[in-house]
Amino acid sequence: MRNVVLGIVAGFVVVWVFSSSEPRPNQLFAQYPATAGADAVSASGDLIALGSDVAEGRQQVTVIDPRSLVMTVYHVEHATGTISLKSVRNIRADLLMDEYNTASPLPREIRAILKQKQ
Repeated sequence: MRNVVLGIVAGFVVVWVFSSSEPRPNQLFAQYPATAGADAVSASGDLIALGSDVAEGRQQVTVIDPRSLVMTVYHVEHATGTISLKSVRNIRADLLMDEYNTASPLPREIRAILKQKQ
């Protein structure tokens, strides 16, 4: 239970740090035009934070910015509260892929089977 509470608190702290450090324009997000395709942005623009235990005494916090399509991973030491940045990645290209590192049946194989049945 303690780990869950610490994970939630760590997630909120990370989200608060990111949201308070970025200057925001005096405009509503609804005023930004929505575009189609790979450049589409989230309507809300809110950060998503997910926490989970990864090792004894350590919490992993994943922060996803749906607006810029960037994912960031942190590790938080329960004993000290130390936050370590582990990885940052722009996932825009990842989300455009149809398949990668998958096992049979591959998505294209499933589509071919379904197409034959029609």
